[in-house]
Amino acid sequence: MRVILFRHGPAGTRNASRWPDDARRPLTPAGEDKSRRAAAGLIHIEDDVNRILTSPLERADRTARIVGEELGVECVEVLDALAPGGAHGKVVEALNARPRGETVVLVGHEPDLGLLAAHLLFKSDTPLPLKKAGACAIRFDGPVRAGAGTLVWLATPRLLGRVRRKKAAS
Repeated sequence: MRVILFRHGPAGTRNASRWPDDARRPLTPAGEDKSRRAAAGLIHIEDDVNRILTSPLERADRTARIVGEELGVECVEVLDALAPGGAHGKVVEALNARPRGETVVLVGHEPDLGLLAAHLLFKSDTPLPLKKAGACAIRFDGPVRAGAGTLVWLATPRLLGRVRRKKAAS
């Protein structure tokens, strides 16, 4: 199984009067664009994504749908464990319920995604930081579990955007 951790794109600034419920805070127009460019690069690295799981928060859900549009993946499912403060064990459980050969994109938030990456790669609580609209891929040869993953790649949104442009030019 391959697991791609994709951080949501830039969202509006926290503002309790504008978004009393922070879960409803959306991506900015620039955040949508940045997410789309990164996702368009992602397809040149990972062209066989089977499923996208996302945090229920608006900014992550919108990012997941953009990734789905770019990758041609219609199935985007909400996984509550990807919300801020979610349990890594629940994410691992959800991944292990999938067929082993799948490639799954998880869309969520920092520091949670970085902590999840560190947990899956090193059994560590020192996060592997991901920039907004940045991503990393982790491979598992057996079941998904703490410390069993191998880091395949780590990319900033700028790097993903460059992959997109380079492939478009060739």
